[in-house]
Amino acid sequence: MDAALLNELVRARAEKRAVALATRLTDGIQKLIYLSDKSEENWLIKAIHEVLSSDKGAVVTAPDGAEWFLNPFNPPLRLILVGAVHIAQPLAEIAALTGYDVTVVDPRTSFASPERFPGMTLVTDWPDEAMTALAPDARTAIVTLTHDPKLDDPALQAALRSPAFYVGALGSKKTHAARAARLTEAGFAESDIARIHGPVGLAIGAKSPAEIAISIMAEITETLRT
Repeated sequence: MDAALLNELVRARAEKRAVALATRLTDGIQKLIYLSDKSEENWLIKAIHEVLSSDKGAVVTAPDGAEWFLNPFNPPLRLILVGAVHIAQPLAEIAALTGYDVTVVDPRTSFASPERFPGMTLVTDWPDEAMTALAPDARTAIVTLTHDPKLDDPALQAALRSPAFYVGALGSKKTHAARAARLTEAGFAESDIARIHGPVGLAIGAKSPAEIAISIMAEITETLRT
């Protein structure tokens, strides 16, 4: 890779822009391609979309018969945690170690403090405002943890309107049934509500906040990778 391409790739990574490196296998010619590129052919943009969506490189054949290797460079996955509660602390750390950009949303500044979440992005807006600004995409996981409908419900409504690949909500089966009823009253279909993993996390018998965090991160990973 020449210096100009490398510098552009570094810049795209810093700006958290998804880009793919396309290499023509017959002669080694390389170029970086963004989904927004208007000058590229439709077949190539479609192929770039597929490798970025799967996060896996692939060899594709152009209409002229030339083979190209497409290597995706996606921005980090994101995890939005609504509720700066005890479980959120180990979950934020585990997610960060896994490579996620973590944002903790909670208007209660005594909970959402740098002392409790060192190095994490903290948003103290109300969840509906925070979710609008954060604009969850298909590389975003969202977990609500507060047990408070005033905080969890607006976040879940925003999550279900988004393409987030994972939506989870802490709470018992009884709590989740009540939550589902409220979402139904708010106009969400059964298929929408079925996107919510609730009770959140894999059933591994977790008890402590750290164990529950492990179960949640495991379920997020399972959803992403299978």
